Amino acid sequence: MKESSRRLGSAAALMAVVFLSGAGVACNKSKPDTPPAEQTSTAASSGSSAASGSVAPDVTAPKIDAARAMQYTMAVTAFGPRPIGSTNHKRLEEYILAHLKGDEVVDDAFTADTVEGKFPVRNIIAKFPGSKDGIIVIAGHYDTVYSLRNTKFVGANDGGSSTAILLEIANQLRGKKRDGYSVWLLWTDAEEAVRQWSDTDSLYGTKHLAAKWQQDGTIKKIRAFVLADMIGDADLNIDREGHSTPWLEDLVYQAATNLGYQSHFFARTLDVEDDHLPFVKLGVPCADIIDLDYGYNNVFHHSVEDTMDKLSAKSLQTAGDVILETVWMIDAR
Repeated sequence: MKESSRRLGSAAALMAVVFLSGAGVACNKSKPDTPPAEQTSTAASSGSSAASGSVAPDVTAPKIDAARAMQYTMAVTAFGPRPIGSTNHKRLEEYILAHLKGDEVVDDAFTADTVEGKFPVRNIIAKFPGSKDGIIVIAGHYDTVYSLRNTKFVGANDGGSSTAILLEIANQLRGKKRDGYSVWLLWTDAEEAVRQWSDTDSLYGTKHLAAKWQQDGTIKKIRAFVLADMIGDADLNIDREGHSTPWLEDLVYQAATNLGYQSHFFARTLDVEDDHLPFVKLGVPCADIIDLDYGYNNVFHHSVEDTMDKLSAKSLQTAGDVILETVWMIDAR
């Protein structure tokens, strides 16, 4: 993803005004070219959810298992660099699919024509049905930076945490009756630029999928697109993202407030070019859940310092729980 501009978030601005009006001195701390190949596989539910008979729907949003999400992040990071076209990338695809065995899984596979040549790209979608007519997409990318492929860059936060949180959310949805919209978990591919970030060298996976879903009518069914990116930072400060849909961002903040996590959200507003943009341009309500303040002045971003020791299970808990709370609140609208 690429930051385009920043400004003080509305939540932080409001708090600053209140503080200034009640005291003489204020201290402001910023928180801080082949056709698409599509395969569908549907199997019986996994053993952990094989209870017979009807299953009562959850009336409240579940909470993720943060320790397990952290283990997933470690496992993903252990593959090493995972750029498109690499052996490690292929191994990660297999790892994700192994964890989705028994779920309904759809591939959006195609060949991307990039400035560095042609690469196979594979978006992975796991579908969990609901009783309401419509879809909520929860997305996150699983590739790492191509230009850093020959370095020790492992993308623990950038690529690792988003891959892992979706795997854990799948655990919370699997085998449960949803009295709400269907939830599609989307592992996006080729989010990163191949050479240098630009409108034409970035977001290959979601550009392709958004165009495909517009053509087949899926876009009209999407009630919300929630993107998770870089959500494992131990010093978690989720930005209010300027391209995102205001009412959905407001709902995210309300969800965080409901859970007591509001101090980790929206101290600043930042415009970020990320995987939600192709869907924003098609009118889909979107929210980018992203912390682009990774280390002092974002120094760990796209750096070999993006390693597991910079992350925390608590941050994964916060982000994962808020995403699920947001989904349940969308259901109730």
